[in-house]
Amino acid sequence: MTLDLTLPSPAATERLAQWFAPRLGAGDVLLLSGPIGAGKTHFARALIQTRLEAAGAPEDVPSPTFTLVQSYAAGDLEIWHADLYRLSHPDEIAELGLEEAFATALCLVEWPDRLADLAPEDALWLDFGPCRDADRRRLTIRGDDPRWAGLLKALACRTADHV
Repeated sequence: MTLDLTLPSPAATERLAQWFAPRLGAGDVLLLSGPIGAGKTHFARALIQTRLEAAGAPEDVPSPTFTLVQSYAAGDLEIWHADLYRLSHPDEIAELGLEEAFATALCLVEWPDRLADLAPEDALWLDFGPCRDADRRRLTIRGDDPRWAGLLKALACRTADHV
């Protein structure tokens, strides 16, 4: 199933991430694609901060651009945030431990094209793109695995302004 949204502002991107946060768990993988500045990191930070706050463990959520991977403990849930922009070969991904994390943690991966064949088939893809208005973003969400159908149907009943 595919869902196309327009996010009118950074605040709407945050609300969308906050909506997703309690609906995701261990073994869920979100692949965040789009050009630099499209909103991938903004979305990931808001989602992670929401889970951390709900677990009573708020903390700063920096971009993992230079560390490649940041992990967080949100109660019993481990969250991995990976930014693969600086990687040039899929062999480098094996060293990060992402394949194991895909099975046991909630994973948000920016620049998932770097995963090549390692991208989980059951992942949820979020493709962010710019609009003419600098604050607006286009978002295409695609989940081919049947487990995403209910989530995407629920989201389709809402608008980005009210997520």
